[in-house]
Amino acid sequence: MNWTPQDTTALLDTVERFAREALAPHVNEWDAQAGFPRAVYHQAAAIGLLGLGYPEHLGGTPAPWRARNAVSQMLARRTASGGLLASLFSHNIGLPPILKHGTPEVQAEVIPPVLRGERIAALGITEPGGGSDVAHLRTTARRDGGDYVIDGEKTFITSGVRCDWITLAVRTDPQNKSAGGISLIAVPCDAKGIERSALHKMGWHASDTGHLRFDNVRVPARYLIGEEHKGFRMIMGNFNGERLAMSALALGFAEACLDEAQAWAQQRKTFGAALIEHQTIRHKLMDMRMRMASTQHWLDALGERIDAGDEGADWVGNVCLLKNHSTQTMQFCADAAVQILGGMGYMRGTASERIYREVKVMMIGGGSEEIMKELAARQLGLG
Repeated sequence: MNWTPQDTTALLDTVERFAREALAPHVNEWDAQAGFPRAVYHQAAAIGLLGLGYPEHLGGTPAPWRARNAVSQMLARRTASGGLLASLFSHNIGLPPILKHGTPEVQAEVIPPVLRGERIAALGITEPGGGSDVAHLRTTARRDGGDYVIDGEKTFITSGVRCDWITLAVRTDPQNKSAGGISLIAVPCDAKGIERSALHKMGWHASDTGHLRFDNVRVPARYLIGEEHKGFRMIMGNFNGERLAMSALALGFAEACLDEAQAWAQQRKTFGAALIEHQTIRHKLMDMRMRMASTQHWLDALGERIDAGDEGADWVGNVCLLKNHSTQTMQFCADAAVQILGGMGYMRGTASERIYREVKVMMIGGGSEEIMKELAARQLGLG
């Protein structure tokens, strides 16, 4: 499929209308309810959102990263709800390993129903004893005849409570306590022995975030993704796409803060003049724009490189740094917007208040700032 700029423009028009009419009016309600209806998955699937970037033979629509980043950015800007988007698109971190490394039979079983909005997919990496230290995870999967038997725990899992499939990182070689003993397995979540509980968070209230326990969970060996003991590199590669997408989302959330702050500054009057007439306020808005512009150019440049097939060490290092830069931009803009809104910025229901609470999970999830700097240094030849 030859994607054109006109295709992106038409797609963004559809996405903006969907976000404005079907999502944005409900985000406060869904935050209060700590979740959103499963029907939203069907609505998103109906306009092709869930299948964006997936092959046609599995029910998707191939699209370049530049277009997919633009969609993420638009959705974040128009909904201002990270929790909604995290759960609605959790398949975009759960399915790629299956798409790249799974057998055609497993791909055909798992992926199409998710892209149709009929099933929910998630990714299970983080454990109670460690987040970024993937190489030393402790959840095990031992081979028993034609099955793997899984024992262990996962936590902070987006869509963990109601997912139907989870791409699970497990240790399949008990003798190897590092990266070489790790595998990925597609686990059907109706398997006997899985216990799930919801977690309560500072932000992302609309997101289903779960703690999962696996007690002698039997999974057919055919659900192994790729080669046994070769999962670590798959996980690391999957993180690159997640971090690029998070950067686009962070930029969209920063834009939502600017939109709200600027509108407020134009209508709110203090001491007989609109806030926008005060130099201090104008300078805050310009500081927001400056950071957003640098983030936009960096995001576009890295999107162009991956679309051209350039995913070398330099690209990976820059994605790590972009993830830090974009979330710092989001943090700055959320803080500035709340300050401009004053007391109203502290009230539930404003976009800036929600984003202010949600920024920290963006700075930690997908790899903390500290891990991103260290990984970038190594990828750029400094470690």
